[in-house]
Amino acid sequence: MSTRLTGVSSMATRKLLLELAQEYGRIRGVEVVIESVGGVDAARRVQSGEPFDVVVLSADAIEALIDGGYVAADSRTDLVHSRVAIGIRSGAKRPDVSSEEALRQTVLAARTVGYSTGPSGTALLKLFGRWGITDTIRDRIVQAPPGVPVGQLVASGESELGFQQYSEMMDLPGLEMLGTMPPGTEIISTFTAGICTASKQSAAARELLDFLGSPDRAEIKRRHGMESA
Repeated sequence: MSTRLTGVSSMATRKLLLELAQEYGRIRGVEVVIESVGGVDAARRVQSGEPFDVVVLSADAIEALIDGGYVAADSRTDLVHSRVAIGIRSGAKRPDVSSEEALRQTVLAARTVGYSTGPSGTALLKLFGRWGITDTIRDRIVQAPPGVPVGQLVASGESELGFQQYSEMMDLPGLEMLGTMPPGTEIISTFTAGICTASKQSAAARELLDFLGSPDRAEIKRRHGMESA
């Protein structure tokens, strides 16, 4: 392979980007290596000047990097929409999450509730605030450390109920999915790519982003629990 492109992303898109990078390598003869870490850490590393060619994070995080001059504004490419799902430990009694009120009561009854860093976790806390239950459950809320799936906390029993991107929970062992959030509570994150201003291969990086954002990749994205943006 004559060209090597590097990137960094949050954990939510790790498996998707791995498959897409491998396909791009087969089709274009370009090696693509994308490191997936916690979203906050990924943004910090881009801001510190690490020479990545591309970065894939939540839309808000990419906008912040554009504002700071770390990502080229004209390179912003929305890739996928990702829904937050609800999980319990395999074999546990399935609670009712079929409606907004049912989910509220299930959260109130849970011994512990796991959530993630990043935009989905922020949105979930806002939902708890809208329900007026934040103070009631404050001591029972468990935030997964950056880079650690919420489903891992659920599977180990540390959290009785867990909320995170469907794509991050769908293949974890020891976890049973209850589905995505019910009507009125949906949390949908958009993950966006951009070319780092530190890149010395902006033209090659642009070709990669065109590939990642192409409608031809829709089926792969669905297979990883996401929808094309």
